Amino acid sequence: MSRKVTLDEKDIKILNILQYNCRLSAKEIAQEIGSPTTTVYAKIKRMEKLGIIKGYNALINPKAIGKGATAFILASFAYSNPKLETLLSQREVAKEIASFPEVQEVHIISGDWDLLIKVRAEDVESIGRFVIDKLRTVKGIEKTLTCMVFDSTKETLNVDIPNVKELIVRQGKSRK
Repeated sequence: MSRKVTLDEKDIKILNILQYNCRLSAKEIAQEIGSPTTTVYAKIKRMEKLGIIKGYNALINPKAIGKGATAFILASFAYSNPKLETLLSQREVAKEIASFPEVQEVHIISGDWDLLIKVRAEDVESIGRFVIDKLRTVKGIEKTLTCMVFDSTKETLNVDIPNVKELIVRQGKSRK
């Protein structure tokens, strides 16, 4: 179900502040934007309920915990395969891949490939084992192409928030 939601200037300021430091209290945010603490708290709760704010996370340095290797993997989906009794849907395959702990992101994409997968692991060999021993054994995966990351110039979860007046929010899809 979709519904139009109006965000005012203070909502947008709150979202931008939370993206960069979600550990700030409602009182600290209120001081930053010049609003009462109760107003800020109510606005945050409203945006959580609407699914605009999906959750709060600590950003971990992967290298610091021994997960210094990153790869993006393109995968193609077998739309028909006589070896499979029942063919899984592309969404089911994506969900299965998403369940692997090495996987950070799975996207269904357009073009010559069907899925884009972001993987983090200890080293190149670990990523190779993931591709050979896990990913390629998923029913419905036809072929893969692994692109190793040498260096990352920018990596963020932040979203550029324009000064929008109205958003279309799909309810029932938020997760915490």
